Amino acid sequence: MNTLPDNVIEAPALRDRIHVFRDRTDAGERLARMLSPYRETDALILAIPAGGVPVAAPIARALNLPLDVLVASKVLLPWTTEAGYGAVAFDGSVWINPDYVAHYGLDEATVKAGVAAAQQKVARRERRFRGDRPFPDLAGRTVILVDDGLAAGSTLRAALAALKKRQPAAIVIAVPTGHLESVRQLAREVDTLVCPNIRGGFSYAVADAYRHWHDESEEEVEAILRALASEAAGD
Repeated sequence: MNTLPDNVIEAPALRDRIHVFRDRTDAGERLARMLSPYRETDALILAIPAGGVPVAAPIARALNLPLDVLVASKVLLPWTTEAGYGAVAFDGSVWINPDYVAHYGLDEATVKAGVAAAQQKVARRERRFRGDRPFPDLAGRTVILVDDGLAAGSTLRAALAALKKRQPAAIVIAVPTGHLESVRQLAREVDTLVCPNIRGGFSYAVADAYRHWHDESEEEVEAILRALASEAAGD
């Protein structure tokens, strides 16, 4: 079944295709065109670092909207640096996939250790990317939450848990690429989900949507945020 909820916006010509974006900047530029109704509104863009920031930057520029970061990180399986079974957000929100815990036979101590490691990473990135700046007031405001892709969706679920506590008027997820089933599931949690490249099937990798892909470094994220801040200040 390939039908989508009514609140999902895709680019049908990109369905089930790979290598459709040059890089994260290109993906952000395409997303910006799909998000044009939000141009110069009171919406706030929140990017999940690291990979979400280079996607969100061209959206912020094209729509003339402010950009901030929402730090969240996967809870990783102990034998890998990529695959996760949950995530934590900057405010302590934790989302764990019980099916993955059962499938991999993870005991309570392993899960606690994984959550603690993710919390340490989130705290470090909070200090690095936000410093002493308070998290923005979201009450009554539209939030556009951006990442570079949606695979299992753990990071976005933790981010959504943190957002919903702050009572925004509406939440929009904007991702260049997403797995069909995850898109369906996450669409139930938000007002709108924008994802031009939706792919089904058993095997899915975010990186396959991009012709040029690398793990975004924290230094690259800082450089993008500094450039945006300088532009906003008129320097």
